[in-house]
Amino acid sequence: MSDVIHHKNIRLPEGSIEKTTTTLNLGPTHPATHGVFQNILELDGERILSSESTVGYIHRAFEKLAERRPLYQITTLTDRLNYCSSPINNMGWHLTCEKLLGVKTPKRVDYLRVIVMELARISDHLICNSIVGVDTGAFTGFLYVMQYRELIYEIYEEICGSRLTTNMGRIGGFERDFTPAAFEKLEKFLAEYPKVLKEFENLFTRNRIFMERLIGAGPISAERALNYGFTGPNLRAAGVDYDVRVHTPYSSYEDFEFDIPVGTTGDCYDRFLVRNQEMWQSLRIIEQAYKKVQSFKGTEHDVYHADAPEYYLPPKGDVYTKMEALIWHFKIVMGEVDIPKGELYLPVEGGNGELGYYLISDGGRTPYRLHFRRPCFIYYQAFEEITKGAMLSDAIIVLSSLNLIAGEMDA
Repeated sequence: MSDVIHHKNIRLPEGSIEKTTTTLNLGPTHPATHGVFQNILELDGERILSSESTVGYIHRAFEKLAERRPLYQITTLTDRLNYCSSPINNMGWHLTCEKLLGVKTPKRVDYLRVIVMELARISDHLICNSIVGVDTGAFTGFLYVMQYRELIYEIYEEICGSRLTTNMGRIGGFERDFTPAAFEKLEKFLAEYPKVLKEFENLFTRNRIFMERLIGAGPISAERALNYGFTGPNLRAAGVDYDVRVHTPYSSYEDFEFDIPVGTTGDCYDRFLVRNQEMWQSLRIIEQAYKKVQSFKGTEHDVYHADAPEYYLPPKGDVYTKMEALIWHFKIVMGEVDIPKGELYLPVEGGNGELGYYLISDGGRTPYRLHFRRPCFIYYQAFEEITKGAMLSDAIIVLSSLNLIAGEMDA
């Protein structure tokens, strides 16, 4: 066997025709691979014989950085994991801190968080599924739904002033209450998006070309998915109805009625269908949460943060006029409040699956150890297995349908 940079000549038994395979670098350029990561494919024509996946191109050492930062300053690191649904990362981190610190949040705070997290889930899924359409040559669906991702980002702006990496919320709640404009934009989204989502489904779900590109591409069985550690839509598409919101509820998710969409084959088409159905369920949850938030109006429960002065930043007006508030502001921002000793793991249902925070505190002012469980890092390990024997064009579709986000792979 002789190796060349681009070709490999395979010696077959005497009398056989020599066969040449091609080595192709798929990535690490972003437009090819939906993120900065690389797949070295060995091809027989357009058929994938094997692949070798590489991560590490954007390694930012989040977990080590977090060990030198107070709790509040870690929020901005979580934004950069799955940046398509960063508010879920933020809320998950604050829930982890609250569990360690023993902070109990009011119900209205829980429901506001649910609204934000489900908006983020819709944003994540509509990006994933519309890009699957683009990668099969259908651009129209992407244009239809992308303007509603923009509306979601406008809601984020009203809540916290940011769009993509939001740094949203605080330990104990939110920095400020939702403005009337935020609720108006939410009402507009709830009124208009169902029609657009239905149109999006009509464009793709029974489209003959789309179905032939996705059905049977990149399948994985429930057993193999569990062995790899799959969670989220990719696991549910394989037939396992595991959802963190149901199995280990947080932020009062137990107060809501919703279904868990489940597939059967675990292929690209099932992953597409599951994410579409999850957007419908997210709309259902948001509508319930919004009604619950409205019911608190004018009551003593109409609050947006917990009563936790040791960890929740005081209002700016008080900081400028009251010495005690100024002291607390300084202590919290500068990380001069010791945190309790403890060891805990808290999972949330992220846009891509179970996003978990494993935190160890030795009683200092920063975490002793912190590990992010990033679902995309786990999915990517299965890429070689589920693309072996597939066509080169299928490799792109599989990357799309797994919704691999490079920020979640390198932490």
